[in-house]
Amino acid sequence: MRILPAFLALLTLVLAAAVSHAEDHDAAVKRPVTHDDLWHMRRLGTPVPSPDGRRAIVAVSEPSYEKDGTTSDLWVVAVDGETEPRRLTSSPAAESDVAWSPDGSRIAFSTKRGDDEVAQVYLLNMELPGEALKITSLVTGAGKPKWSPDGKRIAFESRVYPGAADDEANTQEKERREALGYNASSYDIFPIRQWDRWLDDLQTHLFVQDAVAGAEPKNLLVGTELVARPGYSGVPSLSSDSLHAEWAPGGDALVISATQNRDEAARAPTYYHLYRVSVEGGEPEQLTDSKDWSCHTAKFGSDGGSLYCLIQPITRFAYNLTKLGRFDWPDSELAADFSGEPGLLTQGFDRSVREYALSGDGKTVFITAMDEGRVRLFSVRSRPGETVGNLDPDSGGVYAGPLAAGRALVARWEDATNPAEIVRIDPRSGEHVRLTAFNVERASTLDRPAFREFWFESSKGRRIHTFVVLPPGFDENARYPVLTMMHGGPHSSSLDSDHIRWSPHLLAAPGYVVLMTDYTGSVGYGEAFSQAIQEDPLRTPADEINAAVDEAIRLYPFIDADRQAAAGASYGGHLANWLQATTKRYRTLVGHAGLASLEGQWSTSDAIYHREINNGGTPWGGSPVWKDQSPSTYAADFGTPMLLTIGEKDYRVPVNQTIAMWTYLQRMQVPGRLLVFHDANHWIMNGKEARHYWSELHRWLAVYLKDADESAGADSPPSGQAVQPT
Repeated sequence: MRILPAFLALLTLVLAAAVSHAEDHDAAVKRPVTHDDLWHMRRLGTPVPSPDGRRAIVAVSEPSYEKDGTTSDLWVVAVDGETEPRRLTSSPAAESDVAWSPDGSRIAFSTKRGDDEVAQVYLLNMELPGEALKITSLVTGAGKPKWSPDGKRIAFESRVYPGAADDEANTQEKERREALGYNASSYDIFPIRQWDRWLDDLQTHLFVQDAVAGAEPKNLLVGTELVARPGYSGVPSLSSDSLHAEWAPGGDALVISATQNRDEAARAPTYYHLYRVSVEGGEPEQLTDSKDWSCHTAKFGSDGGSLYCLIQPITRFAYNLTKLGRFDWPDSELAADFSGEPGLLTQGFDRSVREYALSGDGKTVFITAMDEGRVRLFSVRSRPGETVGNLDPDSGGVYAGPLAAGRALVARWEDATNPAEIVRIDPRSGEHVRLTAFNVERASTLDRPAFREFWFESSKGRRIHTFVVLPPGFDENARYPVLTMMHGGPHSSSLDSDHIRWSPHLLAAPGYVVLMTDYTGSVGYGEAFSQAIQEDPLRTPADEINAAVDEAIRLYPFIDADRQAAAGASYGGHLANWLQATTKRYRTLVGHAGLASLEGQWSTSDAIYHREINNGGTPWGGSPVWKDQSPSTYAADFGTPMLLTIGEKDYRVPVNQTIAMWTYLQRMQVPGRLLVFHDANHWIMNGKEARHYWSELHRWLAVYLKDADESAGADSPPSGQAVQPT
């Protein structure tokens, strides 16, 4: 990666020299990674470039184990790399959703400051010193600000009470509910939960106001038929939903993404489509309406005549490639003149579009997509039918988040040994210029070898890809236990990067070789490969996991075939439970948030319809998959010692599934240990809890994977039953 002169070049040279010297004269400087190392790495948000392309704003979080110890502030980064990044804010609460004004003189963002009980929209002058100015004061809060094309108005979102016409009505309803004195929810439709929260009846609405303090906000959706429908919602995220509002070029309307049929989610696909919302209010005009695809996350091209969005096909398959679509935007900006059939820019591209960004001249769209274990950068011309080109075929890393483009193309980039930093990318050559060094010094002391990788052909004739993670102090002539780590999803991928939740380097740190295999169903290997898991949710992927271990043992003499273990989380936890049911090859298994029964998860999860598609119909519809590929069906065969973990607030793989697995293990008198994190959701993201998890995990694995002399100092898992290596 080429580094520009001045500050960053000097810093990088100094650090490189220090690391080189350490490697040559004091190998002990390089040490195994610890959870403290990973947890305290600074975490970078998505860079937001200024309209002139000279600067970018990035949120930088400095994590802590202590309650309220984590800080997150905005930094301004020079895109030419000539000056040091500068901290822009310093306040207790984090800022989010940064947006530049069209002339680049101000930024808007959402945060809580002072006496704010909920986040509000603030403006900060980028040309003069001074404090940020709060411009909203809604009792329901304000977020995701968007500047109008003339820079005079701000659009934003707020989650409001149904039927509340203004802020006074929202305040009254909030106070009325608080005065009831009980905490209960009522439901008439599905879904009722999302990830780690029970759904409420608040609705995401779109507001517009002048970009000054004290201006009166106008709710553009209140009283409309769209929000009155029981299935109305924005596009869901982990914590809420969003309308992804974008101003139309003329400034007299916005385009939003929403659904009208979320109430059918238990039995049908949820369709997201585009709507035009006038700044004068009135009923939103639906722009797209298809049962063959959904359309969301719209952006306008710089020419004002193009509207882009992500197209999600609706087919008989649970998984379909996300495509990039383009519409012609009429000069009149009326829905009646809008053609709701998109041209597909990525029609022949056998990868799923993750994120996209538009070039400043409107001629190119940059996209990211998973591709054989990396998130790579591609470009396509803005007219349908053009060829998609790979901008960085030789890059071994990952674009760790959405792109930001315009007059500059900037992104986060990382690989297995280099934590994420902000880079500028040459749109012609794909060459990276690193603009920040927030984690370079910390990472330079850690022994985290680059991944190796291999391919093999499965018994079904599919090419299977596996990363090999080497332990610190690796010796080619030594012999190491092997631990296969199974990724979640299933429509996900193992990546050439580190991972704060399931770090492959931290797994390898005690002296293990870690394998990460992309089994059937993984993404980045073509649509057919991802779809092949349908009606075969566990058996074939697990067979490929086992085959990958066999191939690694054949290829690498340093792997000790007598000491094998497997671990996984989420769908990887499903696989761990399936391995418990179907093989005795592993000394121990580790499963986090795994299902015991396909029907059990389907009937209690927050999302269910895609599971019916994937398993061949309803549980009562005659498909043998529901029973034949449920681990619980084979509980009589359980025998491998197993560590189970779960977050009690996990509604994607509810806690009852882990409790069921624990019950089966106990009934069969299988050595095991159960960890329940009562405040955690699908992931263990509290720092001290995560550190405790890793301590327990390493202690458990040491009992089963270390030789007698190696494990002599390891504590036995403190359970009420003896746990012995098999």
